[in-house]
Amino acid sequence: MKKINYIFLTLLSIYGSAACISCSRKNSVSAERTKEVIVYTYDSFMGEWGPGVQIAKDFETATGFKVTYVNCGDGAQILSKALLEKESPRSDVLLGLDNNLIDKARSEKILAEYKPKNADNIIPEGLHKALGKDWLLTPYDYSQFALIYDTQSDVPAPESLEDLTKPEYAKKVILMDPRTSTPGLGFLAWTLAVFGDGYARYWKALKPSILTMSPGWSAGYGLFTAGEAPLVISYMTSPAYHVYAEKTTRYKALVFAEGHVQQVEGAGITRGALNGKGARAFMDYLISDAAQNVIPLTQWMVPADKNITLPDCYKKVVPEDAKTLSYNTEKVSAAVNNIMNILGN
Repeated sequence: MKKINYIFLTLLSIYGSAACISCSRKNSVSAERTKEVIVYTYDSFMGEWGPGVQIAKDFETATGFKVTYVNCGDGAQILSKALLEKESPRSDVLLGLDNNLIDKARSEKILAEYKPKNADNIIPEGLHKALGKDWLLTPYDYSQFALIYDTQSDVPAPESLEDLTKPEYAKKVILMDPRTSTPGLGFLAWTLAVFGDGYARYWKALKPSILTMSPGWSAGYGLFTAGEAPLVISYMTSPAYHVYAEKTTRYKALVFAEGHVQQVEGAGITRGALNGKGARAFMDYLISDAAQNVIPLTQWMVPADKNITLPDCYKKVVPEDAKTLSYNTEKVSAAVNNIMNILGN
């Protein structure tokens, strides 16, 4: 009996020591993380010319928290990475999910609800509702999707989505993959909003017109500006960049009478985030005047803060008369595999 007790006490001592070491390591990691906010986002947000760099710098000055961005590629890839890490999350904030991804994020319970300070006073009700009645995601910018047209091309500007299926647009359109890209998913949503249950017929007719489906917006838009094709799916606000940075109106957002769908981008706190305090501070800062004023000339989207005045470059090229279409976001997710099968991908 004494021998058994000795063995038991020895084992207890060993496991107890191991537990203390594990606990000490956990506390050490937590201590390191108390001043770091890990944000999963996409390439154009955290890139050299995006808003992320300035926002991180100003946020650290204002709060003492350091921001570490992790480039996940594009919005849909942010969601995929968060789902893979669901049981042991590494991120504190997911930045770049939108109104087409929120249903999946909500059903998978990867976000923690948080309403940033002053949100009611600056965020229009319509933007908030686009992401749901809860505060799993907080809007930080938005824009309608549009086809951007190179006015120096040798093909006429299309006047509708149906026009894109005409022979003169063969290999003339750059799209993004809806499995990885929010603009890609947005274009799919647009076809559903316009064609309803006939969207599959449309995609079959559209297939010859597609030059490529890039994995993300940055790659696709880069091909467009390099002259690979005269049409690309992007945002109604995109030409403002070219006016501001390149002093040109060469690139035009086409307004279709049938209407457009709108993207509302949001950020949310990861459920189980290691630095919840820092995450909440980042969310508060993201919709502050300081951060929202960075958005127009770096993100090239409309800030969520209704009180921000847009620069003159927006007024010159961004249409104000484009109709916004409604659609069923659940049908968008269900249609992804269908259209990829149609395209043979």
